[in-house]
Amino acid sequence: MNDNEDIPGLPARAAALDLLGTALSRRAGLDEGLNHPAMAALAPRDRAFARALVMATLRHLGPIDAALQAKIRKPPPERIVNVLRLGAAQLLVLKTPPHAAVGATVDLAAAQKGGQAFKGLVNAVLRGFTREPVALDDPALFAPQWLAARWAAAFGADEARAVAALIAAEPATDLTLQDPADAAELAPELEAEVLPAGSLRVGLKGEVSAWPGFDAGRWWVQDASAAVPARLLNIQRGETAVDLCAAPGGKTLQLAAAGGKVVAVDRSAGRIKRVSENLARTGLGAEVIVADAAEWRDSRTFDGVLLDAPCSATGTFRRHPDVLWVASPADIPKLAQVQAKLLDSAARRVKPGGRLVYCVCSLEPEEGEGQVAAFLARTPGFALDPIAPGEGGAPEASLREDGTLRILPHHRVGGTDGFYVARLRRT
Repeated sequence: MNDNEDIPGLPARAAALDLLGTALSRRAGLDEGLNHPAMAALAPRDRAFARALVMATLRHLGPIDAALQAKIRKPPPERIVNVLRLGAAQLLVLKTPPHAAVGATVDLAAAQKGGQAFKGLVNAVLRGFTREPVALDDPALFAPQWLAARWAAAFGADEARAVAALIAAEPATDLTLQDPADAAELAPELEAEVLPAGSLRVGLKGEVSAWPGFDAGRWWVQDASAAVPARLLNIQRGETAVDLCAAPGGKTLQLAAAGGKVVAVDRSAGRIKRVSENLARTGLGAEVIVADAAEWRDSRTFDGVLLDAPCSATGTFRRHPDVLWVASPADIPKLAQVQAKLLDSAARRVKPGGRLVYCVCSLEPEEGEGQVAAFLARTPGFALDPIAPGEGGAPEASLREDGTLRILPHHRVGGTDGFYVARLRRT
């Protein structure tokens, strides 16, 4: 335990250690860990500290690991490596007072099975950082090398560096308004900047459910990039729309708010429960169906079909920095096969003359540009419906020559999620 009452002690750090291990062990591990009963059992102050410590560690994981490797000849067990990562993040990112960070981290190491043998190592490494602090600001270290190489090949070295430079940045919270006309009223109350097409970038911190307008359902949390695809579907009042792979439901809410007759489909009963909860809070309506969108047996066709396909999610690293470290090169072709199957299923549900918007929150071309090119090559009767500059609130720098969007995180001042978006029309 540390001797400073203002700094959380061993229970908070133990929770952070478990959360970091879960986050680095599997996809969606961070969300799973944040919702674990052990986190909920902490006092609010300790829970906030544990979350902040893990996020700081994940956002600086590459530089932290490089700094640790320079000081350790023989790597200790992974659990002790994670203890060291947390200790380094406290000293070098959160600027925790050295006596508190070092003492509490040594105690955390000692509390692990077999950890007594590594107390001296942890103490020596962390005290080394207090004597000679290490800068964690080299963008070349922020992303795993294999991803950085892919981004350089896809977008060029300068663009790849600009993407990587945002990995360590803490993002603001973006909101989508049920009624865009509320922006002028709500922006001052939320200390928010109004973004193109009406998203709000909020300056407030703390519990989102306590912010003005939440209980009344006037808005929902949704990254500014994630709000673009539903706007591009351009659903008019009374038109029919289906949101495939709908959870957690931001795009469903957008389509319903536009006046569409909306069906929301997702294979996860647990995740689609959030869609229903958000519909109830906002007072919007949609038909909610638990089904695999690739296999969903329903003969209806729709004016608009939106497919936000499962993907590597590398574009979401600002809010989910763990995705960079749990992804592997083998994931991408596997996910591309799933996306192709879903895209074929989505196409069958488009009325003649109707629109299909395909998007992924991935920075990987196989999941975006390559996916749509392959779809058009094998699917007669569909053509690209080019997106206009700035349409839907997309940054103009994101528009490609073929009228699709490749939104890179640095295309919006302050950062945004990375997305690929294509709009197609059934001829």
